[in-house]
Amino acid sequence: MLLAASALLLGIPAAATASASPAAQGTGWIRLAHLSPNTPPVDVYLYSFGNAQIVLHHVAYGTVSPYEAVTAGDYSVAMRLAGAAASSPAVVTAGVTIKADHAYTVAGMGPKSGLRLQVMDDQLTTPAGKGMVRVIQASLKQQTVKVTCGGQTIVPKATFASVSSYQAIPPGTWTMAAIGSGSTAKEVVPVAAGTVHTLVVLDGANGLEMVSLVDAAGAGKPPVGGVTTGFGGTAGHGPGSPAPWLALIGAGMLVTLVAGLRLRRNGSRRLNTGI
Repeated sequence: MLLAASALLLGIPAAATASASPAAQGTGWIRLAHLSPNTPPVDVYLYSFGNAQIVLHHVAYGTVSPYEAVTAGDYSVAMRLAGAAASSPAVVTAGVTIKADHAYTVAGMGPKSGLRLQVMDDQLTTPAGKGMVRVIQASLKQQTVKVTCGGQTIVPKATFASVSSYQAIPPGTWTMAAIGSGSTAKEVVPVAAGTVHTLVVLDGANGLEMVSLVDAAGAGKPPVGGVTTGFGGTAGHGPGSPAPWLALIGAGMLVTLVAGLRLRRNGSRRLNTGI
């Protein structure tokens, strides 16, 4: 009886772990961003089968979350005005299919009147001995900018709410510049071989601003965190694997079973000895 119960108890957590393990389906990564200049702060939700897996509260313009590892599969992203009830209609929604070993950025982009969620497939690999860089143009005040790397033009005409393709650049510490009609923003970006970067052009308090995101830090994997911008949202995750709770319950049942067997043995000894 004890051996059968032990096998059963050991089997329950193992099965639960197997069903919940991301390795069974593969793991991808996603980060969420608010890049619409005249849209007020929002709450951002990541859903899987109708259940909220990640909730970011009060995400302001210019905020980009760190990458979150999720099980590969189909998801939906919804934005609501900050503080709105989770059951209220979303301002904008989009679906995203996350593939194993791929990374994605889902960003609210465009003006408030034409807000949309754009799904970007982030590159995690580079040509041998090179780094990669792309540009997200999220400045409404300077609707067309030129982006240079070390004085050399890499994106001649980045229009508002556009995303450029990735370009290979040699390793080095480069001064990246976003040049508009009346403002210039610069950012010094160390680029190592095998690293992938996204430059985000934003409206600042006194003209253009530019921030550098790290899409991949080498070896084809996104970094932990992965941003140089502030992260204003608060991440709340959905329920985790039930395996730890099942293991705890199983351990308690096993202790109870062993104690019961000991009591029965002690009772039998008392009867046999007459004590």
